[in-house]
Amino acid sequence: MFHVERDLGESTALPAELEPPAAASAVFGDRLDLARRYCMALATAGVERGLIGPREVPRLWDRHILNCAVVGELIAEGSSVVDIGSGAGLPGIPLALARPDLRITLVEPLLRRTIFLSEFIDAAGLEVTVVRGRAEQSGVLKEAGGADVVTSRAVAPLGKLAQWSLPLLRDHGRMLALKGVSAAEELERDGQALERAGAGNPMVVECGATLVPTPTLVISAERLPRAERAPRRRSEHAIARREAKAAKRAGAASVRGRKSK
Repeated sequence: MFHVERDLGESTALPAELEPPAAASAVFGDRLDLARRYCMALATAGVERGLIGPREVPRLWDRHILNCAVVGELIAEGSSVVDIGSGAGLPGIPLALARPDLRITLVEPLLRRTIFLSEFIDAAGLEVTVVRGRAEQSGVLKEAGGADVVTSRAVAPLGKLAQWSLPLLRDHGRMLALKGVSAAEELERDGQALERAGAGNPMVVECGATLVPTPTLVISAERLPRAERAPRRRSEHAIARREAKAAKRAGAASVRGRKSK
């Protein structure tokens, strides 16, 4: 089995079909070799451990690595970034490779994924923190909260994503949700859910238009301080209370089910 930390040497020979496109040099600059090593890790250990599907290997650069790295266009210098549901490190690791000025924390609940992330980070010498847990857990909020930016990719529908992302942000921090061609449709569908969660100024923005064949579409929204949020109508309060009660009942039922086993 491929072991990231042991088998990634200083130089990485990639199969011809995995050689980086010209755009990668512009995005990663003098850290291109680290990006090559990450590509190799995804194509080997990532596939072996079920983090990346084998069919994704031929399009690792365009669909995954560069698609994520170009989101750095939206992030101010020196920002703290929390990547929730990081999985194989997307978009957090490509951002860390392209933007060493960022302070990045990867949040991921599954052990096998956090092991992969930690192995690559150690092997590549990156200053990136890995936190095992779910974004909504109190321990994660304590360790990673107050961020300037929270990123996510293929984690959850926008309404649920806002409930997980916004509490990790400082006031006026931004959630950046990488989405596909349905980004505008999803924003229209879940715009009210974003507002109820405390988000403002939502928009769809495009990244990497001059660098990658298919630009990355991102839904961006700001965490508003409570004083700046629109007051909820009574019906919205009732909906929120019902949702909270239903979630509490579901949690209690889950606990009872575990105890009965």
